[in-house]
Amino acid sequence: MLTQRSRYALRAMLFLAEAPPGGPPIPMTRIAVEANVPRKFLELILADLRDAGFLISHRGKMGGYRLSRPSHLISLGEIIRVIEGPLALIPCVSRTAYRACKDCRSEADCAIRHAMLRVRDETARILDGTSLADANSEDLAAA
Repeated sequence: MLTQRSRYALRAMLFLAEAPPGGPPIPMTRIAVEANVPRKFLELILADLRDAGFLISHRGKMGGYRLSRPSHLISLGEIIRVIEGPLALIPCVSRTAYRACKDCRSEADCAIRHAMLRVRDETARILDGTSLADANSEDLAAA
């Protein structure tokens, strides 16, 4: 299940993706209001996204945040991984944080692992194949 923190991050990034490229930075207070995210949470989330290279922050009176690259080059999967970590539901199928299950007799014969591999692959395919621009498009919203 997607945590509230990830939903907040996605909402903030989707809002920023609607801003014109090369436009002025958007203040955090405006992002919080428009994306309906509590400011305290948003501050931490934006810092994580900035540190991961998705945002550029500007200080000062005219400061705020902008996407670091075009919205069609940032996927929902990338954002969720920054906030949540791996997409895999169990650690033995994770590509980035693999851990063997302690109670599993054989990974090769584990029906749960085989099913979760398919879930991970399809989840990653969809989320990594959906950019912020795609998510904001009318076609996807209508689907």
